[in-house]
Amino acid sequence: MKFLKLLILFLFIQTQAQQGGMWIPSLLKGMNETEMKNLGMKISAEDIYSVNKSSLKDAVPHFDGGCTAEMISNKGLLLTNHHCGYDNIQSHSTVENDYLTNGFWAYSMAEELPNKDLYVTFINRIEDVTTKVLEGVGTLTNESDKQKKIQENISNLNKSLPKESWQENSIRTFYDGNQYILFVTETYRDVRLVGAPPSSIGKFGSDTDNWVWPRHTGDFSLFRVYADKNNKPAEYSKDNVPYVPKHFFPISLENLKENDFTMVMGYPGRTQEYLPSFAIEQIVNTLNPAKIEVRDAALKVQDGFMRKDNAIKIQYASKYASVANYWKKWIGETKGLKKSNAIGVKQKFEKEFAEKVSKAGKQAEYGNLLNEFEKNYKEINDYALARDLFSEVALRNTELLSVGYKLYQLEQILNTKGEQSFNDRRNNLINGLGDFYKDFNAKVDEKVFEQLIAIYSNRYPSQFLSVDLKNIDADKLSKDVYANSKLVSYDKIKELLTGDSKTVIANFNTDKGFQVVKAIADSYFQNIAPKYDEINLKNTALQRTYMKAILELSPKSARIFPDANSTLRVTYGKIKGYKPSDAVYYEPFTTLDGVMEKYIPGDYEFDVPQKLISLYNAKDYGDYGVNGKMPVCFIATNHTTGGNSGSPALDKNGNLIGLNFDRVWEGTMSDIYYSPDICRNIMVDIRYILFVIDKYANAKNIINELNIKYPNVKKIKK
Repeated sequence: MKFLKLLILFLFIQTQAQQGGMWIPSLLKGMNETEMKNLGMKISAEDIYSVNKSSLKDAVPHFDGGCTAEMISNKGLLLTNHHCGYDNIQSHSTVENDYLTNGFWAYSMAEELPNKDLYVTFINRIEDVTTKVLEGVGTLTNESDKQKKIQENISNLNKSLPKESWQENSIRTFYDGNQYILFVTETYRDVRLVGAPPSSIGKFGSDTDNWVWPRHTGDFSLFRVYADKNNKPAEYSKDNVPYVPKHFFPISLENLKENDFTMVMGYPGRTQEYLPSFAIEQIVNTLNPAKIEVRDAALKVQDGFMRKDNAIKIQYASKYASVANYWKKWIGETKGLKKSNAIGVKQKFEKEFAEKVSKAGKQAEYGNLLNEFEKNYKEINDYALARDLFSEVALRNTELLSVGYKLYQLEQILNTKGEQSFNDRRNNLINGLGDFYKDFNAKVDEKVFEQLIAIYSNRYPSQFLSVDLKNIDADKLSKDVYANSKLVSYDKIKELLTGDSKTVIANFNTDKGFQVVKAIADSYFQNIAPKYDEINLKNTALQRTYMKAILELSPKSARIFPDANSTLRVTYGKIKGYKPSDAVYYEPFTTLDGVMEKYIPGDYEFDVPQKLISLYNAKDYGDYGVNGKMPVCFIATNHTTGGNSGSPALDKNGNLIGLNFDRVWEGTMSDIYYSPDICRNIMVDIRYILFVIDKYANAKNIINELNIKYPNVKKIKK
C-alpha cells in the first residue's frame, strides 16, 4: 500500500511538470530545476549554468547576432543551421563553384574558408543589476525622462562594471523594464566555414516545407572558431589557432522515443507573451494581413525569375529565403492565434486580472490599465499600419527604395550634422554598396517595385498618403523609375554621389527613384512617426506597469518567464506528436523514407542528390540508422522562436541529440501565446547530421573530432 501511494504521488508529480517558457539559465534553481527533473532531466541547474566551473552555457554561443550555435569538439568545431550559415556559404559560391548547390567540405583545417564579418559571442557570466539601472528613476514623472535616465545609467554601467579587457558588458531589460540583467560576453571574429551539405539536403523542401511538419530537412552547417595563441578573441589571422572551448557537447546516438525529456538552449529573438487582448486583435486583423500581402507579392515575382535563371537563383537565394521566412510565419501565427482563441484567452485573463486588482485594493495603481490599453490601441491602429507598410515596402522588400532611403538619410545627416559627417557617411556608402549591387538585379526589382508600390498606394491610410502616390499607374511609374534612375547600378550611384554636398543633394532630388523614396519617407516622418512614437511611449509605460502588476498579484508558484530579447535562455519539454486539426495526428519522428516520398527529380525544392539516393537504396546508414530506418527530424514541446535557429537540442544528461531549426506552422503563434497542445519546435536528428557528414560527404576528419556516445558502449568509439 505504501508503495502504491508513492507511485501515485510520483505519477501526480510527473503530470504537474510544466512545459513552455524561456528561462534565464542563471535563475533555474528552485521551481524550474524541479520541473525539469520531473520531466526526466538527470543533470543539475549548476551543470547548465555555473560561474565557477565549466557548464553547458559555455558551449552555446550567439551566432552572427541572429542565430545560435554549439561547440561540438575541443578544437573549436561549431554546429549551426544551414540557413544560419547561408549568407557565408553563398558568399563563397559562384556559378562555376556553387557551394549552395553542391555543398562544401573541408577535409583539413587548411581548406577551411574565412568569412568576412562573421562572429560568435559567448556568455561569461550573468548578473542582476536592476537596482543600479533604476537609480534616480523613481523620482521622475515623465516617461521620456525615465527612459533617458535608464539609458544613461546603462551606458555608465556598461563602461564601469568589472570585466576583462577582451570582454564586453551588455545590460538588457526583462519583464518590460521591471528587471535589468548584465551579460559579460566574449566575441570571436575569426570563424571559418568547415562544411555544408548541398541545398538539396540542407534546404530540402525549401519554402514549401518551411514552418511545416512533417519535415525532412538536414538544416546544418559546420564552422570553426579560431583564437589567438592565448585562446583569446582575435581578428582573422593565418597565425590563429582553433579555439579551445570551456565546454563542448558530447553526442548521443541513443534511440529517441516519444515523451523523452528535451532541452533547448539558445538566443530567442523576441516574444510578446504578455500583450493585452487589444494588441493581439490588431496583429491578427490589421498588421499581419498587410505584411503578408506585401511579401506575398514580392515572393511571387522573385520566384518567377529564380526558376528561369540560375544566376538570378544564386543572387536571390538568401534574400528570397529571408523574405519568405516571416511571410509564412505570419500566416501560421494568425492561423494559430485564431484556432487557439488567443484573444478570448487573453480577455479571460484580463477579467481575472481586474478581479485580483479589486481584491487587493490596488485600483488606484492598476485599475485603469486595461481601459488605457484599449484607448491607445484604437488610436494607434492607422499609424501602426502605415509604419509597417513603410517598413515592408520602402526598407525591406524593394531594393531600389532601400538604397534610396540610405541617400535620404545622407541628406538628413547633411542638414543636421554638417559637411564632415556627410562626407564620412558618403564614403562609407560608396565602399559598402559594392557588395549590395553584386546581388542586385534591376529587372527583378522593377517588377517587385511595380507590385509593391501599388499595394502601398492602395493600403496606406489615405489621410496620410502623399499626393504624389495617390491613384498611381504602377506600371508606368516603375518603367519610368527603372529607365531613368541612377539607383539601378553601382557605377551610376557612385556617379550620383560624386561632387560637393550641394551638387550631390541637387542630383539626388532630380533622380526619379530618389523622388519616390523622398515622397514616401517625408510622409512617414511628418505624418506617422511623431504620433506613433507618442502613443507607443504611452503603451511602453503601461506595459511596464501591467507586467509589474502581473508579477505582484500572481502567486509565487505562477510560471511567469520574461519575454525573449536575444539573450541566452533555456526551454524544456518532451518529444511529442500533436493534433493540429480534426482527424489529423502527426507523429514526432521522420525518416529518410519521407525524403524519398517527396523526391521530385530536378525540382527546385524537392530534388535529391544521387549519392543520397544510392545510400538509401543500399540502406547504408552506418552506425546511425535504427532498425533499417534513417532518422531525419523530430519535434518536441520546447518553447522556441526566431534566434533559436541552430540551438542545441539536449537529452536528459546534457548530450547533443539534435539541432533546432524551425517550428510547426500552427504553433508559430508561440511568440504571442504558447500552447503545449499545438506548439512544437522542429529539430534535425543528430544521427542524420552525422550520417551526412560520414556516409554522404566521407568527412572522416570531422567525425574523428567528435565525442560520440554510442548506445550501450561506455568508451568513446572512434
